[in-house]
Amino acid sequence: MDSTTSTPRACPAPRDRRRSGKLHRRLVAGLVLLIGLLSTGGLYLVFAPRPQIATAQPASAQADPALIDKGEQLYDSACITCHGTNLQGVQGRAPSLIGVGAAAVYFQVSTGRMPLAREQPEGLRKAPLPELNPDTAAGRQNLQALSAYVQAHGGGPQLPTERGTALVGDDPAAGSDSFRLNCASCHSFVGRGGALTRGQYAPILNQATPEQIYAAMLTGPAAMPTFSDRSLTPGEKKDIIAYILSVRGQRNSPGGYNLGDIGPSAEGMTAFVLGMVALVGITVWLGAKS
Repeated sequence: MDSTTSTPRACPAPRDRRRSGKLHRRLVAGLVLLIGLLSTGGLYLVFAPRPQIATAQPASAQADPALIDKGEQLYDSACITCHGTNLQGVQGRAPSLIGVGAAAVYFQVSTGRMPLAREQPEGLRKAPLPELNPDTAAGRQNLQALSAYVQAHGGGPQLPTERGTALVGDDPAAGSDSFRLNCASCHSFVGRGGALTRGQYAPILNQATPEQIYAAMLTGPAAMPTFSDRSLTPGEKKDIIAYILSVRGQRNSPGGYNLGDIGPSAEGMTAFVLGMVALVGITVWLGAKS
């Protein structure tokens, strides 16, 4: 019998095994979390929509300096009193024009809302100034110069190069769907306008030109929201214009009285209520007769 004895190996205590197991689980959980975060970030970089990048150069680099000088002269004669010497605005009188863009100038000036007739929550549509009337060649040139001058101070939304019928889409039915989703809540179902809060209102669209409608969607005058090319593509904007023009000449409603063209929901609810009242009345009358 061998007298030598081997020294038994020391077994880890149960407490040490538990600590080792917890550390292992924490390392595994941290590794899984790190992989999940990296995977999420990679998927976001691949599938996230890219921000809109203006491919055009700033207006100050594109516009003719002589055109900007002419626009400055027009600004000094018609706008400087309310909007300030450097387009910074005058507190309590008019907002800043820095960064509003040429599209805002076109909408406000071509519709006669600017210069403002009197201080009020909503600018009223009226005949534009003769020298800025877009229906005349001289007025269009002056309006282009004034727009270039404002555009040179901070940039901002600009109208596309198309004009007139080129801004009218080919699918008024699709424009009808977009109009109901984005515009009918304020302008009514066929652009008849409606009252808003704090003395503001959504104007009637029966006099607006395609350029003015497009400019309004880009700039969001007064209480109207802005619709960038990401929220409404240029094609969808043009289809909305096609729909507005298609319902502008409607005189008769095939379904009967149109209740001011508020929309199908209001008309349907009115018909339902009146119909139910008539049915109850007829039922009561028949019960009394029997």
